[in-house]
Amino acid sequence: MSANIDSVKVEISVVLGRSVIPMHQLLRMGRGAVIELNSVQDDPVMVLANDKPVARGEIVIQGDRIGVSITELLHGYQ
Repeated sequence: MSANIDSVKVEISVVLGRSVIPMHQLLRMGRGAVIELNSVQDDPVMVLANDKPVARGEIVIQGDRIGVSITELLHGYQ
């Protein structure tokens, strides 16, 4: 039995930054709350495939759509 690669699903995530906050602050957050990240606007983002880092990229905005332009494939995915 051979696997059809077209039927394999991969979850892609993009990490913009990270933050550590106290639990009590998280529990008090409501709609409109802002969580400050440890990154700035032009920092590269990390692209994850099934929670594993595979690439770095840049945020691309086209109209009202947001995407990621891959700038570097990480070792083992080239």
